[in-house]
Amino acid sequence: MEKLFQPLPWVHATNVYEVNLRQYSAEGNFKGFAPALPRLRDMGVDTLWFMPITPISQEKRQGSLGSYYAASSYGDTNPEFGTKEEFKQLVDSAHALGMKVIIDWVANHTGWDHEWVKTHPEYYKRNEHGQFYDPHGWIDVIDLNYDHPELRQAVIQSMAFWVQEAGIDGFRCDMAMLVPLDFWAQARKQLDGIKPLFWMAELDQLGNPDYLQVFDAAYSWSWMHQTQEFYQHHQGIDTLESVLMSYDQQQPKDAIRIWFTSNHDENTWNGTEYDKYGDMALSLAVFSATWNGIPMVYSGQELPNRSRLPFFDRGPIEWGDKPPALQGFYKTLLHLHSTHPALSGGDPEVTTFKLGTTANDKIFAFLRKHIRMDAIGSSDPFAVPGREVLVFLNWSRDAVSFHLREQRVQGTYQDVFSGKTVGVDPLFNWTLEPWGYLVLQR
Repeated sequence: MEKLFQPLPWVHATNVYEVNLRQYSAEGNFKGFAPALPRLRDMGVDTLWFMPITPISQEKRQGSLGSYYAASSYGDTNPEFGTKEEFKQLVDSAHALGMKVIIDWVANHTGWDHEWVKTHPEYYKRNEHGQFYDPHGWIDVIDLNYDHPELRQAVIQSMAFWVQEAGIDGFRCDMAMLVPLDFWAQARKQLDGIKPLFWMAELDQLGNPDYLQVFDAAYSWSWMHQTQEFYQHHQGIDTLESVLMSYDQQQPKDAIRIWFTSNHDENTWNGTEYDKYGDMALSLAVFSATWNGIPMVYSGQELPNRSRLPFFDRGPIEWGDKPPALQGFYKTLLHLHSTHPALSGGDPEVTTFKLGTTANDKIFAFLRKHIRMDAIGSSDPFAVPGREVLVFLNWSRDAVSFHLREQRVQGTYQDVFSGKTVGVDPLFNWTLEPWGYLVLQR
C-alpha cells in the first residue's frame, strides 16, 4: 500500500494538544483560552487541535448546550465560543508562538437543523421511509450522502474557508472511516493546493489501513483498549507486545500512529486516565511520547485533571492558582519528542529495537535510534552510529531490579528527567518502582 500524499516534514516530530474550549476556562470561549497559549508553548505543545468550533443545532439538542459534533453550519463559529474574527486572532497568536492549529472536521453528519437541510436536502441520506437518519444511534445528527457530487464540493469549499480565512494548518477528521476514502483523497488534493496541511484521522489503523494512503496520522485505539485491559485485569505484558507487533506487521514503516491515554470521548464516557489505568497512567504517557508515532495530550492532563468533563453542558476544568503539577513532566516529554531525531514518528531513518532484560515479564525496554539514510543498508543497524533514546518501563505492581541482556547497548547517556549522566552497561543493575520509568538519551 503506497501513500498518495506525504506528510509535511514537521508532522513527524509534532505533538498534539486537544483543546476542549467549553470546559477549558471559566469563560469557555476563544478569549478565555488565549491566556493559556504561552504556558502551553512553554510546555512544548506544537499543534493545537480544537474540537469543533462551528454552531450547534437546536433540534434534538442533547443537554443544555448540545454536542460540538452536531453542526448547524460549517461556515461560522459557535456564538458560545466567540466570533470568526476572535478565532482568527487566536490562530494568529498561536502562530506567533510557533504553534500549528488544526480544527475538528465532522464530515459524516450534521445536526438536524443544519442550513443544508432546507437549502439542499438532497445532500442527505434517507432511510426506507424517506426520512433523514443516522444509523449509529446518535440521535442529534443525520448522515450526509457522499454519492452526491455537489455535496462533496460543498464540504470541500466549507473546509477551504477555514484554511483561507483563518489560516489553519490542518484537520482532525472525525470518524474518518465513515466517509468514503475517495472523498478524503479528493478533498486533500484540492485543499493542499491552497496550503499544504496536516491530516489527522480519528480511526484505528488496524481496522482501516487503506485510509493511511490519504491521512498523515491516525489513532491507536486498539492499543488504548488493550492497555486498559492489561491494567485492570492483570494481564501479561505479552498481550501488549502482540498489539504493537500487529501495528508493525500490518502497517507500512512510515505510518504515523497517534498515542494517547485520554481524549474528550474517553474522559467523558469511559473515565479519566486514572480511572482506566490507575498508577500506570504516567508510564503510558512516557510510552506515548517515545514509541514510534506522535503523542496526544487532552485538556487538563497536565494538572492532572481527575474529573470527567461534561459533554453537553458546562463543567470547567478547575485549574486552581498553582502551576499544573505535571507541567514539567509533559514539558520534558514533549520537548524530547519534538527535538530528538530518534523519536521522529514514521521516519524511515529511525529504527525501534525491542530490548531483552532479566525481567521481561515486567519490564518493557526499547531503544530508538536515528540512523543516516546512507547507513540503513548496514547488516547490523545496531552497530551504526546514531542518536539514541533508551526507555525502560516497569509495567508491573512490583518494584523490579533488572539488567539488560543486550551487550551492544552501552555507553554514557543522560536521564531526561533528572539531567544526570548515566553509564549504561549490560551488567549494571537498575531498580524501578512499581509502574516506574527511566528515559535516557544520547
